[in-house]
Amino acid sequence: MAAAALWCAAAAQAASAPVNVFPIPGGQVAAPSTQITFRGVPASQLGTIVVAGSVSGVHPGRVLSDSDGKGGSFIPTTPFKAGETVTVTTGLDIIGATNGSYSFAVADPAGAIPEAGVRPAPRVKHDVSRFASRPDLVPTVVTVTKRASRAAAPGDIFVAPQYGPVQNGPMILGRYGGLIWDQPIPHNETATDFRAQTYQGKPVLTWWQGNVSAAGTGAGQDEIYDSSYRPVATVRAGNGLSSDLHEFSITPQNTALITAYYPVHWKTSSAKGAAPRIVLDGVVQEIDISTGLVLFQWDSLDHVPVSDSYQAAPKNTGHPWDYFHLNSIQQDSDGDLIVSSRDTWSVYEISHQTAAIIWTLGGRHSSFTMARNTSFAFQHDARLGSNNVLTMFDDGAGPPAEHKQSRGLTLRLDTTHMTASLVAQDEHHPALLAYYEGSDQPLSNGDSFIGWGSQPYFTEFNSRGQTVFDARFVDENQTYRAYRIPWTGTPATPPAVAAHVAGGRTTVYASWNGSTELARWQVLGGTSSSSLRPVGSAGKSAFETTIRVSGKQTYVAAQALDAHGHVLSTSKPVKVS
Repeated sequence: MAAAALWCAAAAQAASAPVNVFPIPGGQVAAPSTQITFRGVPASQLGTIVVAGSVSGVHPGRVLSDSDGKGGSFIPTTPFKAGETVTVTTGLDIIGATNGSYSFAVADPAGAIPEAGVRPAPRVKHDVSRFASRPDLVPTVVTVTKRASRAAAPGDIFVAPQYGPVQNGPMILGRYGGLIWDQPIPHNETATDFRAQTYQGKPVLTWWQGNVSAAGTGAGQDEIYDSSYRPVATVRAGNGLSSDLHEFSITPQNTALITAYYPVHWKTSSAKGAAPRIVLDGVVQEIDISTGLVLFQWDSLDHVPVSDSYQAAPKNTGHPWDYFHLNSIQQDSDGDLIVSSRDTWSVYEISHQTAAIIWTLGGRHSSFTMARNTSFAFQHDARLGSNNVLTMFDDGAGPPAEHKQSRGLTLRLDTTHMTASLVAQDEHHPALLAYYEGSDQPLSNGDSFIGWGSQPYFTEFNSRGQTVFDARFVDENQTYRAYRIPWTGTPATPPAVAAHVAGGRTTVYASWNGSTELARWQVLGGTSSSSLRPVGSAGKSAFETTIRVSGKQTYVAAQALDAHGHVLSTSKPVKVS
């Protein structure tokens, strides 16, 4: 009796607790392979769930628990039918439902977005680096164009050149541009949004990796590596979608905020277009990293009409219309989400519970009165900080070119009087105009670190708008975003070494991909790989350090030393060529 009473009490409590669901009640753009997410009560208290499609009938399935114990998902055994209405019946207090029952529509998928392939940058002189100790690494070269007398902010630089010209992949550069770590990825893939974040209380490296489409969207997965450069987890989009290149943010709750694009057949009469045609739905997903379950989903087509777009529909109705182009997501201090749409020229605050739009900044229907010099176009990387200060990269061009140059833009939002005012704008000299991509990162010392998107530059400005650091790829490369973030890396792999003898002297080449603590090299040499002794040393001078030692050594190895002379790691012995 006591156990039964406890169960009844728990069931009653679950029934009375408000529950948020995704797809949302009344949603029109669910994927056939969607799961049904319940957030607000433990999975064990969801009770009986009946899911029925208007065409496919009742769907059996299983319930899986979210890792935080605050919800779960019903996973149908078979997909729904395109165009049908799905009705979900429960005994829960579902927000937006009637007596625990609600419906959503399944969209008509339009197939995959065609891939564009990787386009290498045109070759120029000295555009890549090559290393005797690591011939497998061929990173693009970065040159520093300005270094002011005032020091740049602490932290290393995180970029991911997208156009080779030989290899693509994440790169960490030192405070003033020297290479620290290079990670080649498969030749036909691209990496974006590379940065350091925190996962489960530990520093990690994260990036998106995959294929880019002709529409500027991505199909791939999100990677997490630890501070020793070992894989920790791979995050994939849910509900039958693929992770997109524009955002991979780890929340304080150890979940992932990611973007996805969903091509659907959609009526576009509100925008005077042919109806129906293929439209890209911009999708925000929150993924439970440990289980892969979807915790939250927001679909642009459920909330923002295609008539809000500044991007003209393609004349060919067979080409997808990217009317929204979702490009950044941030969880703000209230737990709600800040979402940027390039093609509606708008930033939205979205309820993390109901997915409803709370306010819109910019665009055709701004909730804010925009003061002078605050209007933006085709923007990227919108972030809301303390005191309602919002930063973004204002591309100003799409095409068409709405502004003469791109800028880092800082606005203050007055959410009482609903006004937006200008705080600062950072512009490159000479002027740069980016037609896509870009980022604006506020730094802890008051500086701003800006990646110029389709332009090959990344720049640090102080609080007075003065340039304290400027660098660029030697070729016409680009990085989706650029960051400056403190980082400590200790590779799990040993250092690499190569050597040759010429003129009675041995020249040694030593490197340790990813080490931030390396300060000095000690060379061990000898006639046997098992009997090596110190024969020379040198301070670290670059990614690969050249060390000349006297005598003809038969075998050599290199020891990596820290600033105090402690041995961090030792390479495998190699035979001198």
